[in-house]
Amino acid sequence: MSLKKYDTIVIGAGLVGLSVVYHLKRKNPDSKVLLIEKEDRVAKHQSGNNSGVIHSGIYYAPGSLKAKNCIAGYSSLLAFAEEHNIPYELCGKIIVATTPAEVVKLKEIHNRGIQNGLQNLRELRSLEEIQELEPHCTGIRGIHVPQTGIIDFPKMAETLLDLYQNQYGGEAVFGEKVINIHSQNNTVHVETDKHMYAADHLVSCAGLFSDRVANMTEKENDLRIIPFRGEYYKLSKEKEHLVKALIYPVPDPSFPFLGVHFTRMIRGGVEAGPNAVLAFKREGYKFQDFNLKDTKETLSWPGFWKIVAKYGQTGMGEMYRSLSKAAFTKALKKLVPEVQESDLVPGGAGVRAQACDRNGKLIDDFNILKSANIIHVRNAPSPAATSSLAIGNHIVNELLGEKAAVI
Repeated sequence: MSLKKYDTIVIGAGLVGLSVVYHLKRKNPDSKVLLIEKEDRVAKHQSGNNSGVIHSGIYYAPGSLKAKNCIAGYSSLLAFAEEHNIPYELCGKIIVATTPAEVVKLKEIHNRGIQNGLQNLRELRSLEEIQELEPHCTGIRGIHVPQTGIIDFPKMAETLLDLYQNQYGGEAVFGEKVINIHSQNNTVHVETDKHMYAADHLVSCAGLFSDRVANMTEKENDLRIIPFRGEYYKLSKEKEHLVKALIYPVPDPSFPFLGVHFTRMIRGGVEAGPNAVLAFKREGYKFQDFNLKDTKETLSWPGFWKIVAKYGQTGMGEMYRSLSKAAFTKALKKLVPEVQESDLVPGGAGVRAQACDRNGKLIDDFNILKSANIIHVRNAPSPAATSSLAIGNHIVNELLGEKAAVI
């Protein structure tokens, strides 16, 4: 195998990895950077299969990495979209409480938003106020979040790659899977299924395989990726008028998912979903997808069985909604009662890389591990797409020895 030497190698051409190489070449044009991606294009998995929402930061614990990076990333994202003509729209969203218990949780979310610096949040104190914004929605209280929007994340990913390669002269290889990493004399050697490379620094943004890549360099990697598939329906063309922008339920604070919701898409149409079901393949976008190695890694992780014990009832409900269109519809009708089962047509799916520790804790915040000359992004769930430019900027500041801008 031929050996090529770089200053920095970045694994993974999702939005976070692309942000890293973009910022690195923009700040240090003379650096020799290589981006390695196992797929044939950018954003093939989490970055290209999410709901396309620009998150405001209202949900996240003040002071958390999610809160800090979402707020910073939000501003950077809008500026980038404006500069490079990425389609986006700040259409706003409403979060709706349908029970008295949810009203209490809704107030907590509102307070978090204020603590995170969000302005112009509007409390919706009646059904009438809710229906001023979403005429077909029902609920007893709500919050209007005007900062929330929708964007074409795949287009953003393609733009980042184009800038990295064609404006800044960065190198990228596609269709190469990393199979081994080892360090020797302050040099990191990265072996793919086709070539061998070397670099002074390595950044792994491997998404659904972040734990496996981390295992190549870390003796004690205490996190395992548990894949959760999120399945969507779309509203039929005749019923798209039922949703003007984005309608979200009050999320379960003990479960790191936002619940089934309605999202008007930047490319047209309205998505309904997603649920959150255990995937038996890390890139398993269909119910029947199965991979023995992926499944064994999930089932052999001690933390997984603690998740089952803690969230078993919730998980069974999610699985039931996956198998039953009627059950999925019932969840949506809590927000928009006019939606009927016949109004839903099959949509897409995404798989979320959810990190879990040995004690069964689902890691809710971003997790970045730095050791010597290697950085691993081990957990980057939503709002990582919104936050990607801030996360990438922070990692590059770490590499260049500058003061971290956010984290």
